[in-house]
Amino acid sequence: MKNIKILLAGLFIVAASIGVGKAQESLQKLKSETPEQRAAFQTKLMKEKLILSNAQLTKVASINLKYAEKFEPIIKSDDSRFSRMRQARVIMEQKDIELQAVFTKNQFNEYLAIENDIRKKIKSQMK
Repeated sequence: MKNIKILLAGLFIVAASIGVGKAQESLQKLKSETPEQRAAFQTKLMKEKLILSNAQLTKVASINLKYAEKFEPIIKSDDSRFSRMRQARVIMEQKDIELQAVFTKNQFNEYLAIENDIRKKIKSQMK
């Protein structure tokens, strides 16, 4: 029984280190991109997924850049993961409020669904 516990503990450590490795790889990629690059990528995805009008696209691009710049210190920070996540959550809530004013109700609901899917994928990668 003791050997099984040791084996399970070892497997857990290996699995956790793989998850941490993926998270660190993603964070390194984020650190290497500029806020402008991140905002442009987000805007492109939103344009494709949400079918934005030209007027919406201009506003969304501005919002994405504003919040990509706000995220920059969090991404570059050496704070704990928990601290960074808490800071990011506050910024994302502010961003969502601004985007809700630009999107139609259907677009905003689709945006929230996409955001939720992304969170699930990130969580599954970290397992």
